[in-house]
This record gives sequence, structure tokens and C-alpha cells, in this order.
Amino acid sequence: MEDKGYIHIYTGNGKGKTTAAFGLALRAVFAGMKVYVGQFVKSVKYNETKLQSVCDSIEIEQLGRGCFINKDPEKIDIEMAEQGLQHCLEKMKSGKFDVIILDEITIAIYFNLLSVERVKDFLKQKPEKVELVITGRYAPDELIEMADLVTEMREVKHYYTQGVLSRNGIDR
Repeated sequence: MEDKGYIHIYTGNGKGKTTAAFGLALRAVFAGMKVYVGQFVKSVKYNETKLQSVCDSIEIEQLGRGCFINKDPEKIDIEMAEQGLQHCLEKMKSGKFDVIILDEITIAIYFNLLSVERVKDFLKQKPEKVELVITGRYAPDELIEMADLVTEMREVKHYYTQGVLSRNGIDR
């Protein structure tokens, strides 16, 4: 691994933020690196979570109870997000991982499960050599300012608008 790790943000309303992060994770694993993925908000075992069953260089943990499309978060959701971020900090500072992915953490901020200040404090504690990836819609400007690389996924067209639900192996 290079001497310096950078902060990436994959955000926007288009498809592919988590997919891009997992693509980076696979490249890192095949380069001999260790990867930790903390998935905020998500609780469904999507196909990407199966990766750790075939590869001991990646650890994936889900740190939430599910999404909030049709409901408001409860106090337990806030507690789980805060505990999840603290857990990710311990993983990042452990020295065991070269790449840390905070999947959907910007959604946790958007739904007020975590404050922007709390996440900024997390970023300030990043060890020099750790590569840190943040995913999710609605990335706050304060995080974008701290990042070294920001990619915005923009939806131009999506088959979901034609009634096609998420497809196994392609969308989940």
C-alpha cells in the first residue's frame, strides 16, 4: 500500500455507490490488503455480504435495523448508529485494516442518526495509511470538503421507473 490513504465519497441519486465501494474492496483484497465494511442503516443480507464467506481478507458488518423509506427512525436506531460508528473507529484504529468502508453513512446523517460533526471527528482520526470510503446519498458539504475524491452518481435513466424491481445478482 502507498504511504498515504485517502478519503473517498461516493454519493448522489444514481445507482452504484455501494457497488463502486465493493469494487474498490475487491481490488484491495486482490492486492493483499485487508478491508472492513461497516454498513449503516442496512440490515438485509444483500449478495455482497456473502463475499466474506469466501474471502478472509474482508469483514462486513451490518450496523443498523433497516431503511427509513416509510417510517421515522427510533431512539434505538440512533443508539445503533452511534455504537456502529464507535465500532468502526475501533476497527480503523486497530491497524488490522488497510481499507475502511462506511457504507450508507451519509444516509445515517440525513436521517439524524449521526451528526455531521461526529462523522467529521471520525475522519480526523483516520490513520495516515488507511484508505477510507464513504457511501450514500446526500453527502453533506462539510464531508465533501474533507474528502480527497468525490464521485457523484447521477441517475439519468433507471428501469425501476418502468416497474422493474431490484434483480438478484444485479441490483442486490
